[in-house]
Amino acid sequence: MPTSVKRSLRVPLLAGALALLPIAGASAAVPQVQASTPETFAQLSQPSPDVKMTPEYAQSVARMAYIWGWPLVNMHNRRATITQAPQPSLMHGVIPVAPMNRLSMLTGYIKPTESFIACPNQDVAYGLGYFALDKSPAVLQVPDFGDRFWVYAMYDGRTDQFGKVGKPYGTKPGFYLLVGPNWKGTPPKGIAGVIRSNTEFANIVPRIFMDDTDEDRAAIQPLISQVVAYPLAEFDGKMKTVDYSKLPTLGGAADTSGGETQWVVPEKFFDQLGKVLDQVPPLPGEEALYAQFRQLLAVADKDPAIKKALVQAAVDTDKSVIKQFLQWQHNGVPAGNGWNRSKNNAQWGVDYFDRTGTARSNLLDNRPTETQYFYTDLDSDGKKLRGDGLYAVTFAKGQLPPVNGFWSLTLYNDKHLFHLNDLERFSLGTKNKTLKYNDDGSLTLYAGASSPGKDKESNWLPAPDGDFSLYIRAYWGKQGILDGSWQPPKVVKIK
Repeated sequence: MPTSVKRSLRVPLLAGALALLPIAGASAAVPQVQASTPETFAQLSQPSPDVKMTPEYAQSVARMAYIWGWPLVNMHNRRATITQAPQPSLMHGVIPVAPMNRLSMLTGYIKPTESFIACPNQDVAYGLGYFALDKSPAVLQVPDFGDRFWVYAMYDGRTDQFGKVGKPYGTKPGFYLLVGPNWKGTPPKGIAGVIRSNTEFANIVPRIFMDDTDEDRAAIQPLISQVVAYPLAEFDGKMKTVDYSKLPTLGGAADTSGGETQWVVPEKFFDQLGKVLDQVPPLPGEEALYAQFRQLLAVADKDPAIKKALVQAAVDTDKSVIKQFLQWQHNGVPAGNGWNRSKNNAQWGVDYFDRTGTARSNLLDNRPTETQYFYTDLDSDGKKLRGDGLYAVTFAKGQLPPVNGFWSLTLYNDKHLFHLNDLERFSLGTKNKTLKYNDDGSLTLYAGASSPGKDKESNWLPAPDGDFSLYIRAYWGKQGILDGSWQPPKVVKIK
């Protein structure tokens, strides 16, 4: 190429390049940078209900939905059943029940034939109430319990606790207003505090400690009669009372041979899950789960093959996953000496493993600062506890569970219910005034189907002939309970 032509080409190219350089004092136009990903869940593409889903895919999602949703459907079904009571009553002559937005109380320990819930205790007088707070706020009465340990455990639709009402919190006597997440009203004069549930669903379980003596059974009655809840419209500023000793009975005796009442029926689970998703909003980060589950339900509504696949997934998962939670080694975390302890109890967040495990094995735990639970199916050699053996649990001097409230050791059968026995004894602990201590100040408790001997029977928990488990409750634990430095003693087979 001639030199003159090369020069003629350089001139426009150089001019073009210079035009791209910033000129002093001039502002350059900067193109708008667009976000590469959505910033909120609402901006994301959503699963379509119109896809042609395979049964295999549907079952994969359904298994997670069943594990995740089992506690929520459980709570949903309990409320739907219990609140059919026309007035405060005793279901099967055992369980306190009441209409919606009210509660009912026992006047003493729960009867050993109880099968409403796994792992009941005989340390407290229980109460029970279910609430629909989108319909009306409710007033909750708190009498003056004095030095007695008490707590009103309040649960939302996820089995998480909300509110802090009880002895550990210094709650004062008075009237408290229970409201839903969307309530924006003004509490009337005379209300001492407002307690907001995380969901429209609320469940309250009062627990009032009672010594195992006739004197304390009598002393607790005036307090129990003032534990009352009712819709806000009935509030008049006066403490109401109910004579719970005169509650009518609803229904005949319940059959406890199958264990805890089956509150979640696998074949019906996916018919109920949609309503639960509507009533219980997602926690932060759960929006994607809700979207998958809603898609699954929408596809199943149009495709009988998918609906059949969901039912089969629920049945299979109930057997292969949910049932296994009745083994204590699959609950919580190791606590030492062959025991496990509860983890994240009643403040589950997204700990679905422990939330579902507890819902199956021992629903309605208190939060850790109120109660810590220790449990085992095994002796110190790692072998199953069986009634044909005799076991000793020895608390060294000064090593009883360190609590501000109370402690107990309870024995359950293989279904996590009480074992009926001639002594009518199901737990031992703070409530008992006849325990015998060893000469060195230690305390040995015994468990087995046969008596350890007349001189030791005050410290004996009778067991069934087959498998059983042991369960320690530590209410309002001190630091050793809270930080895990206190460990339960070994369960030693001595015979």
